[in-house]
Amino acid sequence: MCLAIPMRIVAVDGFVARCEARGVEREVSLFLLQDEPVAAGDYVMVHVGYAIQKVSEADARATWGLFDEVLEGIDGNPGHA
Repeated sequence: MCLAIPMRIVAVDGFVARCEARGVEREVSLFLLQDEPVAAGDYVMVHVGYAIQKVSEADARATWGLFDEVLEGIDGNPGHA
């Protein structure tokens, strides 16, 4: 199974974005989103270093909520990242 992580774009430089999720920042390739405009403040789903889909902030938060539920079920620690 593959998982994509919702991240907020902090800055864009060509086809590379600096993205943040839960205090962790990563450089992410925007190559797969060439036909979709993205900007700082937008949310994207990231898989193996590539933004694969632009999503709403509500969808990003809902996804993190689901991850929290799974992690809480595993170790009883909500917010575990």
